[in-house]
Amino acid sequence: MTQTTGSDNSSSTPGAPGADRSSPERDKADLDAQSRRHVRIHIDQTAHESPTPTTGSALYLLGHVQIGLDLYREVSGDKEDPLIPNGPEVVRLTEDEHFHSGPPKEFTIIVNGRKRVVTAKSLSFDAIVALAFDPIPSGPNILITITYGHGPLANPEGPLTQGGTVKIKNGMVFSVTATDKS
Repeated sequence: MTQTTGSDNSSSTPGAPGADRSSPERDKADLDAQSRRHVRIHIDQTAHESPTPTTGSALYLLGHVQIGLDLYREVSGDKEDPLIPNGPEVVRLTEDEHFHSGPPKEFTIIVNGRKRVVTAKSLSFDAIVALAFDPIPSGPNILITITYGHGPLANPEGPLTQGGTVKIKNGMVFSVTATDKS
């Protein structure tokens, strides 16, 4: 009886350069080989050929996704279709996979007791201050603090400091205060 280890070198010649499956050279070769493979996908019910893996920005171009719309990967069941970011992130495709474009998802949050609708999945300290105050208090002695609750699992509650960002979800509550330190 032969016992095997977690490493599978059956596809390479023992002792040959790149025989170690976890080497960077082997990983790059695997990625290069995968990138030559094309699959048929559907974007907004139109069939396209695409290399896999690809990038989000390449899918937006391939599907001619209009400016202001987002691209979503269709999933079955009651799950929400995940957003494909329009950027350099790697997207691995499967044959006959379907995508659709649509308006960005809207989130309803509460800032100082008032409902606000935003489309960003995360907000900066400055963006939340702008949602709380019009005009924004200013001066050499003004200190602005933000606390939040009912957030996603990544950040359910806590303070948000100047320069920071926070992931958001529907129903998240923000309390923004401006105090004069004088």
